Amino acid sequence: MKKREHLHRHREHHPKVSIGLFLIVLGLALLVATNDLLDLGSVSSYFTWQTAMIFVGALLLLNLQFTGGVLLIAGGIWFFLEMMDYQLPDIIGTIYWPSVIILIGIGFIISSFLKKFRKSNQSVNQ
Repeated sequence: MKKREHLHRHREHHPKVSIGLFLIVLGLALLVATNDLLDLGSVSSYFTWQTAMIFVGALLLLNLQFTGGVLLIAGGIWFFLEMMDYQLPDIIGTIYWPSVIILIGIGFIISSFLKKFRKSNQSVNQ
């Protein structure tokens, strides 16, 4: 039982770390919005469901939940670009979602190596 709790603790941040990461990402979002860095106009134009997807995805990535984070960020960016009436080059539209799937696959591979590395370190330390 202790072993499972020990492994589970490495997967999640301490609540204060998560709150700190949330505030940092929120502050960065407000900085972008108040300075109109994406030329959207008013601050309210920045806080839409698309940007909420990107924001939650960034928080998931920071909490080491790679698959959900990448999917939310990719979906948010995709719909955000459509909202901006930005015409994507054809090559970007063609490779966007396959690239996201490749990134998720790379994330699975990296996380499996990290699990093996953690297991070997725990067996050495015990």
